[in-house]
Amino acid sequence: MLLKSGVVLLSRTPLISSSSRQSKICMKRMSTGTSTATPVYPKFVPVEQKEITSVSESDGFTFRLVSYNILAQAYVKSSVFPHSPSPCLKWKARSPIILDVLKSLDADILCLQELDEYDKFYKEKIEQNDYSSIYIKRSGRKLDGCGIFYKHKRLELVTEERIDYNDLANLILDDSSRLEQKEKAPETDNKEEATSPRDHGDPNDPYVRLKRDCVGIMAAFKFKYPYQHYVIVTNTHIYWDPEWADVKLAQAKYLLSRVARFKKTVSEKYECTPSVLIAGDFNSVPGDKVYQYLVSGGPMSEPSPECSEDVPTPLCSVYAYTRGEPKFTNYTPGFTGTLDYILFSPSEGIEPVGYLELPDAESPDLKGGLPNYYHPSDHLPIGAEFAVHKDS
Repeated sequence: MLLKSGVVLLSRTPLISSSSRQSKICMKRMSTGTSTATPVYPKFVPVEQKEITSVSESDGFTFRLVSYNILAQAYVKSSVFPHSPSPCLKWKARSPIILDVLKSLDADILCLQELDEYDKFYKEKIEQNDYSSIYIKRSGRKLDGCGIFYKHKRLELVTEERIDYNDLANLILDDSSRLEQKEKAPETDNKEEATSPRDHGDPNDPYVRLKRDCVGIMAAFKFKYPYQHYVIVTNTHIYWDPEWADVKLAQAKYLLSRVARFKKTVSEKYECTPSVLIAGDFNSVPGDKVYQYLVSGGPMSEPSPECSEDVPTPLCSVYAYTRGEPKFTNYTPGFTGTLDYILFSPSEGIEPVGYLELPDAESPDLKGGLPNYYHPSDHLPIGAEFAVHKDS
């Protein structure tokens, strides 16, 4: 296939297979024990055909990555989601549907946010489908975190690092004041204020302000076949509050600095040029400061006074690159917008050749807002199929 960059690539399997990769959203009835749900199973669709020309299978392969904020059960309250039918909020109803949707996506790599019940449920259940996984739990008293699941028959985990954005607080304090600040700083909360409100301390205190208990996780993988290729995958969940844009931007800058440092370590240790992918819930809409910063080094970015500094790694959003950002990845009566992204570095031997479809606002399965019987989370899964050039 001939891509935008002129690089010749090919997939591990045909880009358009038979019924398993049709472009229409599929629905299937599933009994949950409390009601009959009809979950939606989104499909991968190829980038426009005019941009792809098939060549022999020896020229490359593809892999799939999905990012999904699955909505931690700890935050599922009828008071938070009064628009949602009560039966579909119950753990016994949601959990099997989430598993079934993830299985149907058949991704090589799953990046999950708001992942709670990891040790008790998700680790065992998802790994039954030939996945292995790594996980980081959020700081403080939070019950959820970020996890990366990967097909262990195809990918080998070579190294990993965790990101705790609370470290930002320590970076701005000298050693003499750090102990004093730690002693007076209370536990903090973020997106979950509606479920567990409490005193956040002085928001003008930088130590309190930056300790939002947000995390991320980075992993370097080596493909086992058809030939070796290294890829760095980062999964993260950025702070939610739009009134704290400075904190969100600080987290985004720390994220890219950590990814750049991790890439350098991997490159030197394994003598390779790894591709870079960053996925997650960034709690930032297209065009805001966080989004502009993340893509400011990419070939599609426009000059912005907010992002005058150089970013460590040039990045593009998969959806912006292939079809334009979706109108939403989160759909509730209180908020509808795009918060979730998969970012890639276009100069490192990979390019998206397909993406996971998303419904239109008029879709009947969205009526009333999420979560519902069709979608077990207030977020929608996003995904990309990447082609890897043999020489990369």
